[in-house]
Amino acid sequence: MDPTFNNTDEWWNSIPEDVRPKKDQPFYHLLAENKQSYYLAYVSEQNLLPDDTNKPVRHPQVKELFGEFGGTHYQLKDIHSH
Repeated sequence: MDPTFNNTDEWWNSIPEDVRPKKDQPFYHLLAENKQSYYLAYVSEQNLLPDDTNKPVRHPQVKELFGEFGGTHYQLKDIHSH
C-alpha cells in the first residue's frame, strides 16, 4: 500500500481524465484476476470493491505471500523473518 500515488506520470496520464483518481489517497498493489488472466494491479482506494464471494483467490502468486485460505481470508506470511 502506498499512502498516496507512487507510480509514473506515464501510467497516470494513460487514465482518461474524466475517470482519473486523485493522487492524494491510498493506492494498493493487488493480485488481480479475471476469467482470462492473472496480473498485478495498482488501484486507488476509491476504486476498490469488496470481494464477498468467500472463495479462494486463484492468482498463482498468492502462495508466495499468504498462508492457507481460512474460509474468509488469508493469513499474511511473515516473509521478513528469514
